[in-house]
Amino acid sequence: MRDFQLPGRSALYASNGLCATSHPLAAQTAIDILKQGGNAMDAAIAGAVLLGFCEPQSTGLGGDCFALFTDPGGGNIRAFNGSGRAPAAADPDALRAQGHDIVPEYDAAAITIPGAVEGFCRLAADHGRLGLEAILAPSIRYAEEGVPVAPRVAFDWQAARDVPRGHGKTHYLSGGAPLPVGAIFRSPGQAELLRRVARDGADAFYTGEIAEDMLSTLTALGGVHTADDFASHRGNYTDAISGTYGGKDLLEHPPNGQGATAILMLNILKHFDLSGLDPLGPERTHLEAEAAKLAYDARNRLIADPDHTTRIAHMLAPETAAKLAALIRPDAVIADPVPLTESVHRDTVYITVVDRDRMAVSMIYSIFHSFGSGYASEKFSVLFQNRGAGFCLSPGHPNELGGGKRPMHTIIPAMLAENGQATTSFGVMGGAYQPCGHARYVSNRLDYGMEAQTALDAPRAFAEEGVLKLERGYSEATRAALSDLGHKVVTPDAPIGGAQAITILPDGVLEGASDPRKDGCALGY
Repeated sequence: MRDFQLPGRSALYASNGLCATSHPLAAQTAIDILKQGGNAMDAAIAGAVLLGFCEPQSTGLGGDCFALFTDPGGGNIRAFNGSGRAPAAADPDALRAQGHDIVPEYDAAAITIPGAVEGFCRLAADHGRLGLEAILAPSIRYAEEGVPVAPRVAFDWQAARDVPRGHGKTHYLSGGAPLPVGAIFRSPGQAELLRRVARDGADAFYTGEIAEDMLSTLTALGGVHTADDFASHRGNYTDAISGTYGGKDLLEHPPNGQGATAILMLNILKHFDLSGLDPLGPERTHLEAEAAKLAYDARNRLIADPDHTTRIAHMLAPETAAKLAALIRPDAVIADPVPLTESVHRDTVYITVVDRDRMAVSMIYSIFHSFGSGYASEKFSVLFQNRGAGFCLSPGHPNELGGGKRPMHTIIPAMLAENGQATTSFGVMGGAYQPCGHARYVSNRLDYGMEAQTALDAPRAFAEEGVLKLERGYSEATRAALSDLGHKVVTPDAPIGGAQAITILPDGVLEGASDPRKDGCALGY
C-alpha cells in the first residue's frame, strides 16, 4: 500500500468495467460506451478515436493501430495488425541516389498508408456490439465542439511546434503557434470524415472524396501514392507471441511490431537475480540497460514485415538470450553494438478496456513522431503519419524500404496471462522505450511485488543513443555509481514514456492503474 502522506494516486477498483488511458475524456467515453451496452472492443475503439482529438500530436486517423484482445472470460488471446504499407511504387534506390542513407522523416517518402481506420472498422464489425454510428458519435461531437488542451498535451505541442507544415500548419496551429493549456482544439473536417465512416464504413476513408483529398496532398508533396494503394489496404489478424517470466506469460504483438524485443529482454534478465537488488539501485539499472542494448541490437537486425522475414524464432529462443546474457558484465558497460538504421519516435496513445464479461482489449494507436509527418490533407485535415521513417535504406536488410512493405513498428500492446487466461492488459507509450518499459513493468510487478500503480509511478531509466537516461526520481548515489561504471548519465527533458494497465484480480475485481506522466486516468463503474 502506498504512503498516503506522500504525493501519488490510488489505483482504481471496479466490478462492471474499467478503462485506463492517457486522457480523462477518452476514459469517460469508453465507460459511457460500456454503460450503453457496448463491449470492451467498442469502448476501446471509441476511446482511441477520441484520443486523436484529445492528443492530436500523438495520434490520429492518418496513423496505424495494433491490438491484443480476448474472448469474453479473458481467454483465447488474439492479435490484430492495423499497420499500413509503403506505396507500391516506393523506391529505396531513388532515395539512395538522392544521397539519403535513412528515410527522410518529414518527406512524402516517409508517409505510409494509414491503417487505423480500416482496423477500427474491422474490429468493430467482427468483435463489437454497437456498430460504428454509436462508437464514433462521441468523437464526432468532440471534433466539432472542441477539446480543451490538457497540460501534457500542451507540453508536447510546444516541443513540436515547428513540425506542422503546409495544411498541417493551418489545421494544427493557431496563428502559427501551438495551442496552450485550456485552448480549444476543433477539427470539423475530421468530424465530417467520421460521419461518412460511421455511415459507409472503411470504404468512405479509403475510396472516394476522402481518399482523393489525401492523395491530392501527397501528390503535391512528391509522393508516389496511388488510389490503388489506399483502396487495397487491409489489416490482418495474427497470433500473439509469448515468453515467460516469473511464472507468468507475457503476450506481445508479433512483427512488424517490436514486441519480441521485450520478450528477449526479459529472457536475458532471467539470468540475473533482480529480486535481490534495489529496484532503484545502480546494479538493477545497469543490468536493465545492458539487456536493453543487446535486445535492441537484435531488433534492429531482425524485425521487419513478417511477409519478408521469418527469423523471429531466433529472437525468442532461450539459447539466444543465454548467449547475450553472458556478454553482460557487472563492472563494465557495453558500447552500443550497432547504431540505429531507422528512426524511432516518442508519441503514441494507448488504451486498455476490460468489460463486465471480462473481455480485455489492449490497443495502441500512433502517427509515429509528434504530429507525424507534419503534413495534413486540405479538406478533411487528416494528419499523415511518417511511419515509413521506420524503414532502413541498407540494401538487403529485411527492414529495407520497399513497395507494399510494412516498416518495423515501435508500438506494441501487451498482456500478462496464466494458463491461457489474461490477468493484466497493459501498454507503455514512448517509442523505442516501449519494450524496455514492458520489461520494467513486468519486473517491477513480479521481481519486486509492486502494486500496479506503484509499478507505473516508479522512476524509469533507458539506455538510448549512447546515454543512460535517468528520470529525476533516482538518487544522486545511484547516478554517481552508474557514472563511475562508465555510463553517460543524463536527465531527460521530458518524462520517459507513459503507461496504462488493468489487472483482473483472482476474485474478478478489476484494478486500473494510470501513469502520472500523462494527463489520463483509470475510470470504471
